[in-house]
Amino acid sequence: MIDTTTVIDLCTQHGFALAGVAPANKTKWATHFESWIHQGKQGEMQWLENNVSTRLDPSVLLEGAASIICVADRYGCTEETDLHHRHGRVARYARGNDYHKEMKRRLHHVCDALRELDGESSFRACVDTAPLLEREHAAAAGLGSIGKHTLLIEQGVGSWLLLGAIVTTANLDPTQHGGDFDPCGSCTCCIDACPTDAITPWSVDATACISYLTIEHRSSIDPKWHTSIGEWLFGCDICQEVCPHNQMTKRTTSAETHAAYQNRTPSLDVLDVLNWTEDDRREHFRGSPMKRAKLDMIRRNAAIVARNLLSKTDDLELREKLQSILDDENESEIVRMAAGSTDSGKKPIQP
Repeated sequence: MIDTTTVIDLCTQHGFALAGVAPANKTKWATHFESWIHQGKQGEMQWLENNVSTRLDPSVLLEGAASIICVADRYGCTEETDLHHRHGRVARYARGNDYHKEMKRRLHHVCDALRELDGESSFRACVDTAPLLEREHAAAAGLGSIGKHTLLIEQGVGSWLLLGAIVTTANLDPTQHGGDFDPCGSCTCCIDACPTDAITPWSVDATACISYLTIEHRSSIDPKWHTSIGEWLFGCDICQEVCPHNQMTKRTTSAETHAAYQNRTPSLDVLDVLNWTEDDRREHFRGSPMKRAKLDMIRRNAAIVARNLLSKTDDLELREKLQSILDDENESEIVRMAAGSTDSGKKPIQP
């Protein structure tokens, strides 16, 4: 048999910054989640509509589930660097290695070690793609508290966290007892700063979220969002950057981040991206979570960022590239629409 102390030690040995155990309870927020889905706030993320019963109850994911081992890696706990000329921003979580593979590999090692100690229990590793409400379980395990922006906040260190879990039939003692803790109080920094008004307290309308629009939304992006996207080429960190818990302090700057998420690709030249072929995309995104964005999507995003950059300073090469996209009838429709947007008073592209 195994105990909670052994589990936490194993997770720490495998490089996780945080680890804890929660009971495999049904979610307390089933009504809220089902209402969110019913309102269509998941956008094109069809998988959130699938397996709802599994997402709400871990025992459906793993029969006989009794406990959830929750872990977290830290990333991005550094000051932001200045953006290079003609570059679009990349969300901090996506600047290094793909966290799905990085965390799952180590979680599988933990599972293997636990099976050797307890051959009677089942263990299933989950990272993001499994139908599990990992933030709620991580909060129940004491890894942090969920903020108004819906992200998990580690007290004193912040919300730059990547979450993973192991659902198990082993009956482990939980690492936290007591009620939920509100880390936000009267603060509304994330809500006030969101350029698309996607955030309401403890809820995000994905269809208005820049991260969703630039990563998960596969079709054309409504021109009404183009100006708000600003320089975000892939993802968005605004709600986290303004959060008081994420400000630079002695504690946050000393918090260790995992080496796998080093600041390898903080930004990309949008003119380069607009000229990419599929081979270029594969080469640049090898081993990166950015590979989730297909070629047309990342070029669509680059066209939107390019238009926003041109609204502030002229760039003949960039302007000519957008015009060539508009003139090319064989070009992807979603890229052409982004290149030709005239929302919010932007000047039409001129040759």
